[in-house]
Amino acid sequence: MPARLLRTATLQLLLAIVCGALLGVFDPQLAIEMKPLSDGFIRVIGWLMPFMMFLLVASGVAGLQVRQRGLGRKVLIYFQTMALVSLALGCLIAEVVHPGTGVGPDASHVPVNLLSAQTTGEFSWSTVSVVLTRALTQNPILQIMLAGLVAGAVIARAKDHRHAVALRALLENAVGVLFKILKVVLRFAPLAAFGAIAFTIGRFGPASAVPLLKFVAVMYLASAAFVLLILVPVARASGAPLWRLIVHLKDELLLVTFTGSSVAALPGLIEKMQTLGCDRQLTRLVLTSGYSFNLSGSNIYLITAVLFLAQMSGITLTGSELSTLLLIALVTSLGSTSMAGSAFFTLIATLNLFHLVPLEGVGLLLGVERLMKCRVLTNVLGNCVACLAIARWQNALDRPAMKAMIEVKRSEPL
Repeated sequence: MPARLLRTATLQLLLAIVCGALLGVFDPQLAIEMKPLSDGFIRVIGWLMPFMMFLLVASGVAGLQVRQRGLGRKVLIYFQTMALVSLALGCLIAEVVHPGTGVGPDASHVPVNLLSAQTTGEFSWSTVSVVLTRALTQNPILQIMLAGLVAGAVIARAKDHRHAVALRALLENAVGVLFKILKVVLRFAPLAAFGAIAFTIGRFGPASAVPLLKFVAVMYLASAAFVLLILVPVARASGAPLWRLIVHLKDELLLVTFTGSSVAALPGLIEKMQTLGCDRQLTRLVLTSGYSFNLSGSNIYLITAVLFLAQMSGITLTGSELSTLLLIALVTSLGSTSMAGSAFFTLIATLNLFHLVPLEGVGLLLGVERLMKCRVLTNVLGNCVACLAIARWQNALDRPAMKAMIEVKRSEPL
């Protein structure tokens, strides 16, 4: 039994965090030398990043081909609206709470970025345009993502149906291969977390662990705010109180909570949303595409993590810089997926585009990666609410069936 427990990724990561913290406390000099473990892990993910970004975006866009008139447009409008709202809400809460303030390297040691030299603290669309243009022309990551968007759109609109199906299958197979490679890389996450925690505590002292706990608390706070302020009203407007929807999906939500995999719950979610009255084809489209394009929890994590790292580094972002960060995150979030580790992967892509925040500190967040249950639960709930909302918008929702199912769940014990 103990041997089986030691093979679990969560326990391995927790043990790595504890060992790294102890090393940082009792032998700071040796702990500082563990930094290459974290840096090497980040570097390997960086090598995989261009391939993953292209394939995920291309396969996601290619899968948006649908028969129902106007459905694809409504799906994209809804998903991008939710992405912007979740990013803005996460940004607001992180700026108000400041989880990374108080501990970290002195701001004087952070290199000055060209962007900071050009901004005045006031919002300027010209500054945003300059930065995004520079990112497009000088950084290959954004170019690769745009190429993925174009490739996916071309495949989705291909007149030869057989070739389009074959190309989509090829993309899916390639994504599957890269997922397996990334899964192997993620096995070394405990070593990376050990190196990051050991270096941080060895360099800055035990007090440096406090901001990590604040970061986790802020993530749960932001996720709860998104559920209460956004998902509750949208679900109610669609005809199903969110609490009843949660009761309806409780088995799948528990599966997601204890396994950390939202993919494992997808078949059950599709079946239960259909029994709730959502059109079959629409349900499959919204839930499957939502696993790449409607990850509100991952978006909240992305923006909160960037601001946390900025605050840890003593960097204060101006209004125009925050606006630029939101626009960049809106683009990089297209490369997200429900796969474990994907949010961390997207975070690195965002930092590669938004050069104001140092990339070196990102390995520290591996120490709390397994505590982000709020992220995956928000993703799943957001997709199920999206299914209801878009079905209602598309007039593809069987309201009598939904009302009957809600009444049945209301009479059942929790």
